[in-house]
Amino acid sequence: MPRRRIGFWYRFAAVIAKPPLVVLLKRDWRGMEHIPAEGGFITVVNHNSHVDPFAYGHFQYNTGRVPRFLAKSGLFKKGFIGSVMRGTGQIPVYRESTDALSAFRAAIDAVERGECVAFYPEGTITRDRNGWPMTGKTGAARVALKTKCPVIPVAQWGANELLPPYAKKPDLLPRKTHHVLAGPPVDLSRFYGKEMTAEVLKEATEVIMAAITRQLEEIRGERAPETPYDPKRERIEQRRRTEAQKQGRVAAVEVSRDAAGPSGRDAAGEPGRETAGQAGGEEGLGK
Repeated sequence: MPRRRIGFWYRFAAVIAKPPLVVLLKRDWRGMEHIPAEGGFITVVNHNSHVDPFAYGHFQYNTGRVPRFLAKSGLFKKGFIGSVMRGTGQIPVYRESTDALSAFRAAIDAVERGECVAFYPEGTITRDRNGWPMTGKTGAARVALKTKCPVIPVAQWGANELLPPYAKKPDLLPRKTHHVLAGPPVDLSRFYGKEMTAEVLKEATEVIMAAITRQLEEIRGERAPETPYDPKRERIEQRRRTEAQKQGRVAAVEVSRDAAGPSGRDAAGEPGRETAGQAGGEEGLGK
């Protein structure tokens, strides 16, 4: 199966992006031998900085197998950036719309044509406070099980030191090192032939994320947490904490009102003192 030609737009993007990347980041790139020379495959990569798609793209470009990233559809509408995204063959992701599955169909088609598709399974920059990979979304597993293509786990570290997650300004000095370690293909053969239920996709995704995490452990020389950060679980816990706080404030106001009596006077017949919540007006109820 032929490999995808790099083409004008990718070369043009490289001319623009590579010089600043070379100036800003030293390189420690390992595992290029695991990138298939021919045929379709996917790479699964951790995400810890707004800069790392460019830094990782530089690594992959130098292997000769340029990736097609899944990217937010809005980027394709941004003038020059949109032209580059379309020209380099990136895949738009239409979230929460009737076109939401079109990205997966496009990814499958690309792999079957012999191209490389790059996935950030976390779906966004990690929210783990120490930069470890979070739980992943199932898109990469879905494409991998559908096509039975090689799945190459790739970990990266260092772009997040140049531009920390959600930071507004880069930390330019001293010059940072971009570490990349690509590993051998993830073995997903145990899932082949099974119906792609939510549970199967979840288990396959866990195998993929574990492989990425092992690569990052080798780069960093330390162990990741036993349980990865789960943003969905965190959102549920946050809602529970918020609801408990609201209920606690309402209960406190009701107790204060009961203590003041029905006429608003205390047991001695004097006007009841304002509670902290009443004195603060609506702010006492959490606004």
